[in-house]
Amino acid sequence: MQWTIAIILGCSVGWIVISRCQLFRRYFATFFLATAGVALAISMIGAPDAAFASAIDGLKVWWEIVFPALLPFFIGSELLMGLGVVNFMGVILEPLMRPLFNVPGAGSFVMAMGLASGYPIGAILTRQLRQKELCNRVEAERLLSFCNTADPLFMVGAVAIGMFSNAKLGAIIAIAHYVSSLLVGLCLRFYRRHEPASEQIGGHQGNMLVRALKELYRARKRDARPLGQLLGDAVKNSVNSLLMIGGFIILFSVIMRMATVSGLVALVGSTINGLLALFGLSPQLGNAAVSGIFEITIGCNVASQSVAPLMEQVILTSAIIAWSGFSVHAQVAAIINDTDIRLGPYLLARILQAVLAGGVTWLLWDKLSLVTEHVIQPVFLQSQQSASLGFWWHRITYVSLRAGLLFAVILVLSLLYHTLSGLRLAIWRRRS
Repeated sequence: MQWTIAIILGCSVGWIVISRCQLFRRYFATFFLATAGVALAISMIGAPDAAFASAIDGLKVWWEIVFPALLPFFIGSELLMGLGVVNFMGVILEPLMRPLFNVPGAGSFVMAMGLASGYPIGAILTRQLRQKELCNRVEAERLLSFCNTADPLFMVGAVAIGMFSNAKLGAIIAIAHYVSSLLVGLCLRFYRRHEPASEQIGGHQGNMLVRALKELYRARKRDARPLGQLLGDAVKNSVNSLLMIGGFIILFSVIMRMATVSGLVALVGSTINGLLALFGLSPQLGNAAVSGIFEITIGCNVASQSVAPLMEQVILTSAIIAWSGFSVHAQVAAIINDTDIRLGPYLLARILQAVLAGGVTWLLWDKLSLVTEHVIQPVFLQSQQSASLGFWWHRITYVSLRAGLLFAVILVLSLLYHTLSGLRLAIWRRRS
């Protein structure tokens, strides 16, 4: 398969030469995608058994884990949007979401579901908010950048227990991931901050709860679909989204397998060691870093099997999870394709979060490892995801409880902020 590598390298060198010409520079995307497509086709022809096996593995993961795990949340989110619940939350949580993240209150629904449910629910809900004009383009780009996160069950069960066989690492990885995600959200509140904000739904005058209930009613009247049609549309849209996600999972499973068979992963891994050295990481993690650039699960698994200090393995794993891989990025690109949301800010946010997640993991390592030394994991927390009713029910309850808890915390903080702001305004008026 060395000739596959030669084709890719030859095309890359050729492009460096011709990129100096202004005429050819504009055609970079076309040339690059065509070269990658030819290289993938040649690799699949040269190793058909590996391509078929990897496609079967991707299909199995999608059918046994992703489809049953995500379908209820996709349907539920569609129903909540159609019933006006998101508009209700938009009014109640505006006092918190706007000052912290510079996004409308309806973004709290995306944040709660995205942080609790995993990829790519955050992207799908952000697209729906934009299509319903509950946020403008810039606000949607801010939301997408910090609400499309990894699943807590994946980080704790699959990565910490399943790959590292060390339950206490789950707390370190999960905390680092969510802290870095929120830090990205706080940073991006300054992204295009001079752009006009979207109009607050429900207005500003009157009791907040009354305004929220009125907005829920108006949103339901505007939708006007009967419950049967609403449920049917929710199922249809959810299945279509999951079919697309399944296609990307299978595609990138094949791409990673072909890159490994052809030796491309090893070649690029040897060249990325210098970049790892800048962050003080072992050069033995090069292959894991390359795998993680393309696919999150494979990258985490390779990192857990690398011959490197455990702390460095976990730091790179946190960075890989924050980056999320080209597989997830392709899913996000397809999801937002029919909107005006741009992918560039999302990709830059992933790079920022990868650096922050690795840094937070390093800061937490000595402190949190002592705290979690005696953490006892529940007996029903499975170390490996499997296609069973028990796993499906456990995931539904686990994610739902955490989404509800996160929403409750946001609601309490929003009401507290709203109350304190009202008291401060009343005191100021009395003094004046």
